[in-house]
Amino acid sequence: MHDNPLLPIFRNPYKLLKAAGLKPDQKVLEVGCGPGFFTIPAAKIVGSNGLIYAVDVHPLAIKRVQSKIEKEGIKNVTTMLANASDTGLPEQSIDLSFVFGLRYIAGGLENLLTEMHRILKPEGVLSFEKTRGSEGKLIKEVEGKGFSYL
Repeated sequence: MHDNPLLPIFRNPYKLLKAAGLKPDQKVLEVGCGPGFFTIPAAKIVGSNGLIYAVDVHPLAIKRVQSKIEKEGIKNVTTMLANASDTGLPEQSIDLSFVFGLRYIAGGLENLLTEMHRILKPEGVLSFEKTRGSEGKLIKEVEGKGFSYL
């Protein structure tokens, strides 16, 4: 887990987040925040009336994100050392959840989808970044948990 200074050249976090549907004033869950590549841009997009929950199972990832938000003076990020399959967040409290850049989902995809269905508002959005693997299988699992694939 490291910060690659070349990554923003190839992956514009603002462009990806806006394409996912991130807007000002939203409550957002970032699944697998890692060192915070998307966390700071997400916090800036949702603004001071929005909130980002940055979740990761690795203590070092959470420590790095906390250091970055402190350094930048960002107040609308709450870090959570947790498995995204069991966030403890209230039901129907999240506008958007995104899963970007993960090769492995702690707790498994099925459990993650169950939790996302529980915490997302009725019109909430769950956004996955397209990665290697079987897109058809992902779509089938996502739709099997009550989500629509757009």
